[in-house]
Amino acid sequence: MMAALRRYLIAGLLVWVPLGVTILVIKLFVDLLDGILAVLPEAWQPDQLLGFHIPGLGIVLVTLFMLLTGMVVRNLFGRQLIRLGEQLLDRIPLVRSIYGAVKQITESLFSGSGKSFRKVVLVRYPHASSWTLAFQTGDGLPEARAKTGRRLVSVFVPTTPNPTSGFFLMVPEDEVIELDMSIDDGLRMLLSVGVVVPEPRGVKPPVP
Repeated sequence: MMAALRRYLIAGLLVWVPLGVTILVIKLFVDLLDGILAVLPEAWQPDQLLGFHIPGLGIVLVTLFMLLTGMVVRNLFGRQLIRLGEQLLDRIPLVRSIYGAVKQITESLFSGSGKSFRKVVLVRYPHASSWTLAFQTGDGLPEARAKTGRRLVSVFVPTTPNPTSGFFLMVPEDEVIELDMSIDDGLRMLLSVGVVVPEPRGVKPPVP
């Protein structure tokens, strides 16, 4: 009897825990984007104009704003406007550093030609006898390569189960093992603390 109840309890948890966590994450994302609307003057906020709150309206408005911005910057006038704005930001010391770094990261992540976060690799961390998943983010610093005499690559080692934080490392290229694993599979394995192990690509599961 107790064994049957335990199986039923586990079956229920397997249904509701993933669903609940998914709903929670989506709700946090929706609330975050809805909160962006608070930067508008109170008289322009949708809640004030409509008289009631519409959940998810922030996502719709932010998406529309991004689309309109993209349409503007794709033409000649928009590109000239962005260039003038960047020249202005480039004259402000602290802002120049932050904006330049964030722009490079964004272009690398969202452009098809970027190399950042395109490979899942294995690196020795935190000591030589253990391995961890990491994402290759670049080809390393040329000066560090020249002074160490070794070809280095830049990797990001995420923390688990929160992969938004982690450590930046430069490791010798010959000590990095590239995995035949997608970025999504790598993130899924990190989020599950290694519980979810993706099936190797091109390898069929054994026949029972």
